[in-house]
Amino acid sequence: MTPSTSRLLAKTTSKLSSISICPTSQPVRAFSQTCLRQQDEQPPTSRPSLLGALLANPQPRTAAPRQDLMSDLKQVLATNTISRAMGQPNTGDSILGDSTSKQEDWGPDHEPFHFHIYAHKHNTHITVTKPNRNAIVSMSTGQIGFKKAKRGTYDAAYQLCAYVLDKLNQGGWHRKITALEVVLRGFGLGREAATKVLLGNEGRLLRPNIKRVSDSTRLKFGGTRSQKPKRLG
Repeated sequence: MTPSTSRLLAKTTSKLSSISICPTSQPVRAFSQTCLRQQDEQPPTSRPSLLGALLANPQPRTAAPRQDLMSDLKQVLATNTISRAMGQPNTGDSILGDSTSKQEDWGPDHEPFHFHIYAHKHNTHITVTKPNRNAIVSMSTGQIGFKKAKRGTYDAAYQLCAYVLDKLNQGGWHRKITALEVVLRGFGLGREAATKVLLGNEGRLLRPNIKRVSDSTRLKFGGTRSQKPKRLG
């Protein structure tokens, strides 16, 4: 830096330091009679200076870098993906500001969840309900691809029960269900098939929570005469 440049820099610095910034200074007066009349007609309004407001309330520049923000977002998304894969509730919803997650009223605490198995000779229906009797999942063998006479077979009922248990585990219901009642109805092939699935490897997560097994098969007392039994041979 040359001596002339240093003297010019020192002179400019001294001039800048002598200027005082006043946020509440009066506005500049008008330079014509028309502007004076307009100024007298309008009520005086105080317009705060932006520079004065910044000087009065300084805000430190502590914004997070873009790379840190992107890394935090990737971490939240990865946590949600892992939670969904393991059948657990998302832990990143609170970070993203999800305030819509509200616990549903499932009914009285002493009432268990219900696993209804309705097996007749033509089909098998499985319905899982909450303690307040609202259905979680309700499916039959026709919804997993079996048609016509194949819907009443043992294999169809077995695959249906395994599919329902898999859906419950994926939704994380094996963690929410603390007491489960198995309700059997009918004497079709699906009755034994569903029992085998619950006692097998597919039902290992829900089996410890089974507290009761009941039978709700309809029994006839009186009424009209039943249909003549079918005779073979």
